[in-house]
Amino acid sequence: MDCRVRLIQSDAALGDLRANLERHSSAIGEAARDGIDLVVFPELSLTGFFLKDQTAEVALALDAPEVLELAQRSRDVSFVVGLVERARDGRLYNASCLFEDGALAHVHRKVHLVSYGMFEEGRDLAAGESFRVAESKHGRFGILTCEDMWHVPGGYLYFLDGADALLVPSAGPGRGVAEGEPQLESVRVWRTLQDAAALLYRTWVLYANRIGWEDGVAFGGGTRAVDPFGRPAGELTGLDAGGLDVRIDSDTLQHARVQTPLRRDEKPWLLARELLARTGFDALAERGSFEE
Repeated sequence: MDCRVRLIQSDAALGDLRANLERHSSAIGEAARDGIDLVVFPELSLTGFFLKDQTAEVALALDAPEVLELAQRSRDVSFVVGLVERARDGRLYNASCLFEDGALAHVHRKVHLVSYGMFEEGRDLAAGESFRVAESKHGRFGILTCEDMWHVPGGYLYFLDGADALLVPSAGPGRGVAEGEPQLESVRVWRTLQDAAALLYRTWVLYANRIGWEDGVAFGGGTRAVDPFGRPAGELTGLDAGGLDVRIDSDTLQHARVQTPLRRDEKPWLLARELLARTGFDALAERGSFEE
């Protein structure tokens, strides 16, 4: 896992697949010319976020022409794009898709939909049900789509699987003012979360957030990379579009894990035992059992 990554901080044209595809193609072509190995776009970068009644209109099956077009663009550079996936059973998902070597290599369906405050993702979208490491030629990546990072299971499961890096496409709004600091409070909170994940899981954390406005909501930017020691490896400040280039490497990863061997000393069977003790096997296997 030694590669150059470009994290894209960009706006999106709400509901306009063709315009967003053209923007993606341009950014991908530029990345390929610059020798970038992997590009990470923000959450729902192909569609925009507050889609509401447009959700079904812009949803794409994974064999749709637009998806095949993206796959062809991945012959020279790998990339992660956010789109609304239309599954075979008709359900719609907030999907982060890894394209590589001319093919769709991995799909992560956002597990933790946001249905509080200004958000109502659960109205139109189904929730994903798994966290599986994306096996890329550049490394083993765990994708956490925005809210997924705010819940323990995803990052922890990727930690158990030995993911080299957490890729976090986001559409996080900009809110509040950080006291005594020239930044948004939301950016400060995201920084804290990224640093904690890097330290606890001894992994690279690569966060690509969007900018712009939709439905009266401003997105907060703050695209950032953190190394496995919890040290900042780069950041985009302000609310301008751009790309953050960072090199992630196996040596830094290995040194962090040798210095603090948290995975070696982890005891996941204790967690499994306690969950079983609290719910029983049948209840644990049943979705929603913890609320009953």
